[in-house]
Amino acid sequence: MKEITKKDSACARDQKVSRRKVLQSAMSAAVVTSLVGVSDSLLAQPAAPSARKSSGARAVDIHAHYFPQAYFDLFNSEGQRYNAEFRMTDQGFFFKTPAESSGPLPAKFIDLKQRLADMDAQGVAVHALSLTGPMVYWAEGEFSHKLAMTWNDAAVAAHQANPDRFVVLATLPMLDPDRAVNEVNRASKLPGVRGIYMGTNIEGHDLDDPLFEPIFARIETLGLPVFLHPVPPILGGKRLQPYSLTNVLAYPLDTTVAASHLIFGGVLDRHPNLAIVLPHAGGALLNVIGRLDHGWNVIPAAKHSAQMPSAYLRRFFYDTIAHSKPLMEYIISQVGAERIMLGSDYCFPIGYERPVQAVEELRLTPDERKMILGGTAAKLLKI
Repeated sequence: MKEITKKDSACARDQKVSRRKVLQSAMSAAVVTSLVGVSDSLLAQPAAPSARKSSGARAVDIHAHYFPQAYFDLFNSEGQRYNAEFRMTDQGFFFKTPAESSGPLPAKFIDLKQRLADMDAQGVAVHALSLTGPMVYWAEGEFSHKLAMTWNDAAVAAHQANPDRFVVLATLPMLDPDRAVNEVNRASKLPGVRGIYMGTNIEGHDLDDPLFEPIFARIETLGLPVFLHPVPPILGGKRLQPYSLTNVLAYPLDTTVAASHLIFGGVLDRHPNLAIVLPHAGGALLNVIGRLDHGWNVIPAAKHSAQMPSAYLRRFFYDTIAHSKPLMEYIISQVGAERIMLGSDYCFPIGYERPVQAVEELRLTPDERKMILGGTAAKLLKI
């Protein structure tokens, strides 16, 4: 994948940064049926808060990316056969893999001191640390597992150094189910690991692929929530290459496709206690749910799930990265404030530089605002 074009980043301030970008979708009316949510077994009581904003809530950012140096070191020490590479420059760092290449990106993705300073400035108490593209799926078997273990261990070390500020969303070598199950068993016992992070597709495999069934089954048994994020290969091909449409349009659409596979493919039926968190406010899912329901009703090939698609909307959680106050308020009206959690997409320019402020500006009751800023995340992540 070719190197992404540079662009100015508010996150990096005086640096130039490139990256994937997010949704701008028009609102459309959708018929939404309010049904069951995820099992209460996943929701523990939150710990006593220590850092609060004017709303009284301790802000927990569930969409915050982290690149440990140890993860990148493997690119240069053992990734040669994949033509993988990492390099740091005065302008920022660059990486290259068969799946994705990017740069320059700011050192604050790696430097925890800079991250903590940003969190304090934003009024964010906790980051749920996650990997993002290039993830680990571009490598085979043993090396993919080693990349996952290295990232997970480094993120756990960050948690141990700052247990009140960081929790961990572990990554897995998804294309090798045996290794993935072994890693989720190992990682789930590590301090600070509170969920699993995975792509909206896995090297082109959709999430209802039978390959992933044993992985989802084990994650469900362990009571860990799953957080999704778009990764290449994504939709659109050459049609979405101009204007950075791959970033601003394809990523939220890939989230929509992933959610649809989880619904229509029966994953949510087979795993009733599996919690799934959708990024970028669910992509376009809430905008097309009426069409999905209608298709389920009139097209036999679409009728594979036990219920119509809108019945599953409250099986998902959603972050706040909609970049539209009316759209975010509409989503909240359809799924409930208790299904929404603060997100920033730290530290990419397409995300929120002031994520707490974006929530404070929404028309919400005090209780709803507390849930979105951190109450729901604290329960789901057992903080």
